Amino acid sequence: MKDSNDELNELSENNNAEDLTNPTEENQAEDLSFENRIDLSELKDGIALIKNEVEKVIVGQKEMIDMLIASILANGHSLIEGVPGVAKTISAKLLAKSLDIGFSRIQFTPDLMPSDILGTSVFNMKTTEFEFKEGPIFSNMILIDEINRAPAKTQAALFEVMEERQITIDGNKFKMDLPFIVLATQNPVEQEGTYRLPEAQLDRFLFKIDIDYPSLDEEIEILNREQNLKGSVKTDRITAHLSKEQISSFQNLVEQILIESHLLKYIADIIVNTRNNPFLYLGASPRASIAILRASKAFAAMNGRDFVTPEDIKRAAIPVLQHRVIVTPEREMEGINTKQIIKQIIEAVEIPR
Repeated sequence: MKDSNDELNELSENNNAEDLTNPTEENQAEDLSFENRIDLSELKDGIALIKNEVEKVIVGQKEMIDMLIASILANGHSLIEGVPGVAKTISAKLLAKSLDIGFSRIQFTPDLMPSDILGTSVFNMKTTEFEFKEGPIFSNMILIDEINRAPAKTQAALFEVMEERQITIDGNKFKMDLPFIVLATQNPVEQEGTYRLPEAQLDRFLFKIDIDYPSLDEEIEILNREQNLKGSVKTDRITAHLSKEQISSFQNLVEQILIESHLLKYIADIIVNTRNNPFLYLGASPRASIAILRASKAFAAMNGRDFVTPEDIKRAAIPVLQHRVIVTPEREMEGINTKQIIKQIIEAVEIPR
């Protein structure tokens, strides 16, 4: 086993390592022929339709699209982070339009109040009673644009609804219509007029999805498509395919995906190692281990398998963990980030056979 100094040297040498969220060739390989115990044919066909619709507009960003679809299948929320102009918002809008579900967009600003999101009680002069007027949070898919621009009291309004799919106003509980998915965007570079998200809120996101710049070929394709639009609207070409009932059915199928007990221990070993790692000030909570379980099941289902493999768990680990752990100040000053530490933890934990 490597000591801490050896680990630190290794991490420092690999400081500019490539993005670890990209799927490996092993992950992308075709699955071997086998007979599923759970019929996933409708789910696979539905996913193919959604991808086809989104790719009519979005060039590249296949990993981001996979992550967003996986978060829906796992009934989880996603935080999308990237510099301005890399299709964060439009991707979320296209995904929502390809689904036959309710969609609501909320632009977060410093003066936004909790009632602007959740709704408020209004006095009805005719009935002389207060009536609750629903806010934009009452929908199936919620796009929160620039989530880090709202202050703490507004962020706190999301805690209950993201975790429990309900809100409490004036002592009354209001259930969300299912499915209920929050997709939030934020800019990692701009600091003017932004607020750091509370750890309690970050922990409620299943994934943190990092988006990079497109490649040269993808940039050229983006320009060609823009040139060919000739005044038409990009989103007009998108067709809705999956209903609320179908999505809920797919989420139920994902929950039934099989996972062996030794793989549950593998997830637990990864999580426990984040809590004991000397490079991390804050390790992952049990909610993180549950998130890896749900995400790995979603990845298995997307690949047409009714069972989880270690590769599914490894693929889920970084987007699930990178926003839930905190690097120690000393390591952060040396340029070491959470992705590198999580990768080192994954490599140190023995893969069950």
